[in-house]
Amino acid sequence: KPYDSVEVLLRIRNFLEVRMMHQQIREQNKLLERRIQERTEQLYQNQIDTIKRLSRAVEYRDSETGAHTTRIEQYVYYLAKALGFGEEESKIISTASLLHDVGKIGIPDHILQKKGPLTPEEREIMKTHTTIGAKLLSGSASTFLKMGEEIALTHHECWDGTGYPRGLMGSNIPMAGRICGLCDVFDALTSQRPYKEIWPNEKALKEIEQERGTHFDPHMVDCFFKILPEIRRIHEEYGDF
Repeated sequence: KPYDSVEVLLRIRNFLEVRMMHQQIREQNKLLERRIQERTEQLYQNQIDTIKRLSRAVEYRDSETGAHTTRIEQYVYYLAKALGFGEEESKIISTASLLHDVGKIGIPDHILQKKGPLTPEEREIMKTHTTIGAKLLSGSASTFLKMGEEIALTHHECWDGTGYPRGLMGSNIPMAGRICGLCDVFDALTSQRPYKEIWPNEKALKEIEQERGTHFDPHMVDCFFKILPEIRRIHEEYGDF
């Protein structure tokens, strides 16, 4: 005091204008964040859609059904969760597992679709689907494709070092490859293939138990048996009947 009423009104107007500008900027930032989140989610879903379509293309060549990849994806998800992976990591591993056999695109039809056992020479060619798949998926910045590359290359490695293509042993085998490898063997045993009949679930489970510590990571086998209710549900729901 004394104060100038004009000056007071001008200051009040300035304060209000600044406040309104801050609010507008905040709303614009919220809008931009929402749009970025929506765009990121769209890109995320587009990646998943592309991966699923690619896995189906492989199955059409391999005389398998879409139920095979659906089962593998879900088996891998629940096994990853049982092993202590978080929700996001489990989803990444399970989605990437759809690409485990993408390298079969490079295997000749007379071997891939052969009725009956493969010859030793044909088996060696079939084994190259691991390295072919890894090459197809290499060099990508996508988290899914990076994980898919790792899985494609290592899902036929064995805990005791007798697997392929690198003969890795124990914990040197990436966890995602071990997870997918176990789930893939179970699904192969319990599904119809050109070279074999369907095994009953109990026979397949007995085989996995017998391979504990040789073909498969012992701890992973233990976790697999802990989620048997989910495994049985998935097999019943998506089985090839």
